[in-house]
Amino acid sequence: MNDISLSILFGILAALLIISAFFSGSETALMTLNRYRLQHLVKKNHKGAIKAHQLLKRPERLIGLILLGNNFVNILAASLTTLIAIRLSGDDAIAPAIGVLTFGMLVFSEVTPKTLGALKPELLALVSSWIYIPLLKIFYPLVWLINALSSLLLWPFGIKNASNTSIESLNKDELKSIVSEANHLPARYQNMLLSILDLESASVTDIMTHRNEIVGIDLEESVEDIIKQLQNSPHTRLPVYKKNIDRVIGFLHLRTILSQISDPDFDKHNITNSLAKPFFIPASTSIHKQMQIFKAEKLRIGLVVDEYGDVQGLVTLDDLLQEIVGELVSEEPDIKMQKDGSYLVDAGVTIRELNRITHWDLPTEGPKTLNGLVIEYMETIPEPGTSVKLHGHILEIIKRDENAIKLIKFNPRR
Repeated sequence: MNDISLSILFGILAALLIISAFFSGSETALMTLNRYRLQHLVKKNHKGAIKAHQLLKRPERLIGLILLGNNFVNILAASLTTLIAIRLSGDDAIAPAIGVLTFGMLVFSEVTPKTLGALKPELLALVSSWIYIPLLKIFYPLVWLINALSSLLLWPFGIKNASNTSIESLNKDELKSIVSEANHLPARYQNMLLSILDLESASVTDIMTHRNEIVGIDLEESVEDIIKQLQNSPHTRLPVYKKNIDRVIGFLHLRTILSQISDPDFDKHNITNSLAKPFFIPASTSIHKQMQIFKAEKLRIGLVVDEYGDVQGLVTLDDLLQEIVGELVSEEPDIKMQKDGSYLVDAGVTIRELNRITHWDLPTEGPKTLNGLVIEYMETIPEPGTSVKLHGHILEIIKRDENAIKLIKFNPRR
C-alpha cells in the first residue's frame, strides 16, 4: 500500500463512496417501489421491472446482498481513510480523518441517495436490478448463510418465513383513499370510481324515489284525467295502481299507449291490457346487486318494498347509472355553495349525495335524507330560524312545511 500514490488512494476512496451511495439509494428505491405500479410494468414486459419483480419476490436475499456489499464498502473506505491519514500526518490525523469520512458518507452516501431513492424509486430500482441479479448469483452462498443466521435469530419472534411477500390486499376504504388522493386523475373520473366503490355498501333505499314522490296512474280516476296525465307525463314508464301505490297492478310504457289515446273507444281496459308485470325489490338489496338483476332480467324499473310488502319507493336503471356517472340531465342542484363558504341544501337530498359533494362524513346508517337526519336528531320538526350543531356542523333551518324541513343552510366551518 505504501507504494500506491495518494492520488490513487483518494480516487479509490471516492469510488467507494459512490458505490456506497449506490447501495444506499437502490435499497431505499427497491423497498419503496410501488408494487402495483411494478406489476403494471411487468405486464407491459418492461425488462427492468421484470428483474426488480424477481428480486422483490425474496426481499431477504436482496437486503442481505445490499447490506453485505454496503458494509464491506464502508469498512474498506474507513480502512483506506486511516491509511491516508497516517501517510499525511501520522497517527494524530486518524480521528479527524474518520470524522470527515463519517460526515461525507452521511451526506453523500446515505442521506442524498436515500432521498433520491424515496422520491424517484423507479429511476434507481429498475436500473439497479440489472446489477443485483448477477451479483446475487455470484454471492449466493454467502447471502444464503447470512439469511439462514438471520432467520434463526427471528425464529423466537414467531417469524418463520421471511420470504412471504405477497402484496397485501387493499380494503375498500384504503382503495377509496388512494383514489381520493390521486391528483392526476380528472375529478369526474375520480367521482365515478368513488361511486363504484360505494355501490356494494349502499342499498336501493339510498337512491330510490320515495313513495310520496312517485308519479303514477290511479285507475280510480276518470279516463279524461288519465289521458291528460299521459299526454303531459315527463316519464316514459309509469306504475299503474288502484287508490294507492301499495295496490300496483303493473307498469305502463307510454310508447305502447299514446297511439291508442286518440281512439274514440279508448278506456281503462286499453291501459290494463298494455301493462307489464310489476317488479318488486327488497329494501335491503344493494345497488350493485340490483344493477346485476336489472341486467339479467332486462328490466329498467322496479318498486322497493319493505318486509311487510308495503311499497317504499321506486328505482329505475337511470337512478343506478346516476350513482356512478352523476346527474344524467341538467337540473337545479340540491346543494349550492355560497360565496361565504356556506351551503344551501335542499333537505330532501340524500345524505350519501351530500357527503359525496361536500366530502363530509355524516352518518348514513339511519335516516337516508338530510330532513330525516335532522328530525331524528332534534326529535321534532324545527321552526325556520332554528340553529343546531349536527355532527360537528352548524346548520340553520331556512324553510319548512307542515310535516318536513325543506331548506337548510350549513354555516362555514371555522
